[in-house]
Amino acid sequence: MQPTATVLVYSDDANTRTQVRLAAGRRPAADVPPVEFIECATLPAVLKQLDQGGVDVCVLDGETVPAGGMGVCRQIKDEIFNCPPVLLLIGRPQDAWLATWSRAEAAVTLPVEPVEFADALAGLLRQRLAQAS
Repeated sequence: MQPTATVLVYSDDANTRTQVRLAAGRRPAADVPPVEFIECATLPAVLKQLDQGGVDVCVLDGETVPAGGMGVCRQIKDEIFNCPPVLLLIGRPQDAWLATWSRAEAAVTLPVEPVEFADALAGLLRQRLAQAS
């Protein structure tokens, strides 16, 4: 198992980024490595980080303005080779179809519910680590 997993968190709201970090904790599940976070508030910062590589999972806020996480997800799935799995934060459960359209692997609603979020993040980390091995 690798020593840490890198999670990119994209939101223009610092409170949402904090909710994500607190919900995941140091390790979202016992069978995944501890996580390190890269926080991004703008689309250019997200693209720069993904171009550098090393990101294991992306958490994108669908409510971010002006470039929402759903559109960003669809863009990176088209543009980033071997794009990491995406966990999309959506404003309401009825937006789940948009998460599917954006090609996100998982979606949870805002505000972040810690157990639901940690389970979803751990599932994506397991998937990514299985692909890497």
